[in-house]
Amino acid sequence: MDFSSSMAIKPSSSSCSSLFAISRTQNSRPKPLLFNFHGIPRNHQNSFFKSLKCIQSPPPGSLPSNPTSFSCSAVTLSPTQTSYLPPRKLSTLVAEFQSLLEPLDRVKRLLHYASLLPPLPASSRTDSNRVMGCTARVWLDAQMDSEGNIRFWADSDSEITKGFCACLVSVLDGAGPEEVLQLKTEDLAALNVGLPGGERSRVNTWHNVLISMQKRTRALVAQKERKTPFEPFPSLVITAEGIQPKGTYAEAQARYLSPDKLKVKELVHVLKEKQIGVVAHFYMDPEVQGILTAAQKEWPHIHISDSLVMADSAVKMVKSGCKFITVLGVDFMSENVRAILDQAGFGE
Repeated sequence: MDFSSSMAIKPSSSSCSSLFAISRTQNSRPKPLLFNFHGIPRNHQNSFFKSLKCIQSPPPGSLPSNPTSFSCSAVTLSPTQTSYLPPRKLSTLVAEFQSLLEPLDRVKRLLHYASLLPPLPASSRTDSNRVMGCTARVWLDAQMDSEGNIRFWADSDSEITKGFCACLVSVLDGAGPEEVLQLKTEDLAALNVGLPGGERSRVNTWHNVLISMQKRTRALVAQKERKTPFEPFPSLVITAEGIQPKGTYAEAQARYLSPDKLKVKELVHVLKEKQIGVVAHFYMDPEVQGILTAAQKEWPHIHISDSLVMADSAVKMVKSGCKFITVLGVDFMSENVRAILDQAGFGE
């Protein structure tokens, strides 16, 4: 029986994720790839890849005398020659899953790869390493090695999601930052892993884990180049002591939720003194919107809405005794309010 095998391995002086694929001419059922995740501690240096091609070719018409004997040729690749590896790994992975026609078989293969992914240390199972947006809990850790390549570690409390992580780690672990950032979600669509009815969840998992890997890569590159760190994922941490925003968007949200009390007091004083009504479009600076919302409690003639109802609100304010109307929005909004006030008989 003739068969050939090819694998990309790394010498024992460094850690890597290896790919080993076997194809048999007498058996159409695909064999799973064998992933070797992080065989060496993460603090060891990388060196170079070796590509091995092993072929067993018995004489025609006879069986091999030693089924385990192989003739091997090895080629040492320079670092610049290894850039093809992530695309090749992904192509091999896609071909494997496409050869499995039944969705259940793909899921079984995914579970097999999940069993090969080493468990993530408890020290890495932190909130800062969580991958947001996945149905299951997913953790992702990343570091840049001494050669500038990115090393990934991942885990999940869902075996299927863990299988997704295993596939992505096997493809991108040890790749350069450019290679990690070049991979697109569309490149993973051909894998089409999942049971009927769960496709959207599976696609989201691929997308969220990949995006997290790329965000971590950008942050590591920025750290190496001593650049300003990237914006954190926008979030509001609410505790008994108050609100702690993370990211500029979250900071804007916090300003809306906790407006400046002095500015609110000053605004209410001016509006009451001069009998001013305010109609504002809801697309505005969150800090301004927060102050207006807080001022509404003391001065009811403040209305935040869509442009279609701003003019009607202005008419009601005038009828309630407001002498002036302030419009917060673009030009056509103030023109529309002016026209509706004129039509209602409030020309002054």
